[in-house]
Amino acid sequence: MVSRDSATPLPKSSIPGIVWPVLPGPAAAGRQALLQQFEQSQWLSPAALRAQQERQLSILLSHAVATAPYYGERLAAAGVSPGKSLTAETWARVPLLRREDIQQSGTALHSKAVPVAHRPLHGIATSGSTGKPVEVMGTKITRLFWDAVTLRDHLWHRREFGTKLAAIRSFPDGKALYPRGARGRNWGPGAGSSYPTGPSAGLTITTTAKQQAEWLRRQRPAYLLTFPSALGDLIRYCQDNGVAFPGLREVRTISETVDIELRTACREVLGVPLTDVYSTQETGYLALQCPDHPHYHVQSESVFLEVLDEAGRACAAGETGRVVVTPLHNFAMPLIRYEIGDYAEVGLPCPCGRGLPILTRILGRVRNMVTLPSGERYWPSMTAGRYAAIAPIRQMQMVQKSLELIEVKLVIARPLTAEEERQLRELIHARIRHPFQVTFTYHDEIPRGPGGKYEDFKSEL
Repeated sequence: MVSRDSATPLPKSSIPGIVWPVLPGPAAAGRQALLQQFEQSQWLSPAALRAQQERQLSILLSHAVATAPYYGERLAAAGVSPGKSLTAETWARVPLLRREDIQQSGTALHSKAVPVAHRPLHGIATSGSTGKPVEVMGTKITRLFWDAVTLRDHLWHRREFGTKLAAIRSFPDGKALYPRGARGRNWGPGAGSSYPTGPSAGLTITTTAKQQAEWLRRQRPAYLLTFPSALGDLIRYCQDNGVAFPGLREVRTISETVDIELRTACREVLGVPLTDVYSTQETGYLALQCPDHPHYHVQSESVFLEVLDEAGRACAAGETGRVVVTPLHNFAMPLIRYEIGDYAEVGLPCPCGRGLPILTRILGRVRNMVTLPSGERYWPSMTAGRYAAIAPIRQMQMVQKSLELIEVKLVIARPLTAEEERQLRELIHARIRHPFQVTFTYHDEIPRGPGGKYEDFKSEL
């Protein structure tokens, strides 16, 4: 359990000459107010957390029924009406919202009467990594909760704000290019306007592992934010070339799934822990990694998250199901029971004592599942290190073309030998647990998808 006596960094003061107790500015004061409440709410029982969520959900649903055309008949048919208490039975009747619904509804999902205190509004466009990009509206309040949960993550993992933070991620075209990258005076709007932080540096995710390693050696950050696939490439490059990053304390990953092998490699090769974050652009933070364990705590103060089986029932601990989320504070464009396309495994209560629900693993999307001829589907183990041990593979992507055929796309300095093909095919069969027909194709590059994400395995079925 986290010590209640551990030192907490002081936020910025907005009044010259007043350094303790601190008097934060208006925006920072809102974040600090939320953080103070988060410190209390994280220790509530699951039942107490659920009760508070239902209070907020009742208000959100009443607002959606009254002001968003899309929800009028949809929610009324489920038994939702303004001022009526929300029951589990009523909630279960609310239909799921899918990406296609958002795309097709246009402005019908927008509230026609956003409260003044929630303004200004802003647009959020997803990267479309599913092939179905969507645009949603956010508010000043959703931005406030995003910043507050960002700070919670920093505080949970005891990051020192006075150090340097580096990010290798997606940037707008032409920005954060190698070799210089981008520079920032602080850690960004959330942390930088609330706490005195060190500088930040950014590099586009489209750079090579060699370029990333050289850039990081020049930057010498204490913390690195990146995608799991990029981290895997970076770790292999560092291991092969004896590269180390003195001063690096932690790697923080976003946007893609993380497995235990990547966590282990990060610790063994880079000498630092890996901390993962689960979020989406359109809904904000969903879960943060526990400060004491590798599993994730759902951020119940800002989102109501369900994991449902194929029949629509809530999954029990140890079961895997579809992730369905309802952001609690978006009064501009309510996303009620939004099926985001991910699957996750529900976990048991955490030994740390927090009542926030547990996700043991984030398993990714349906398109990343292999399908056997029997109809069985699951996520294959795709850790690239074992494949790279057979041949000098720089990039590899498997694409299921049919129930019997997998294409293996390779970026490699030379074609595989017959023996290397045999070994690689055997390893693929062992990892996927079926003797698929495997074909190898050679490419100069396997591009990342929208938003910089990379898929090791995808199905075209």
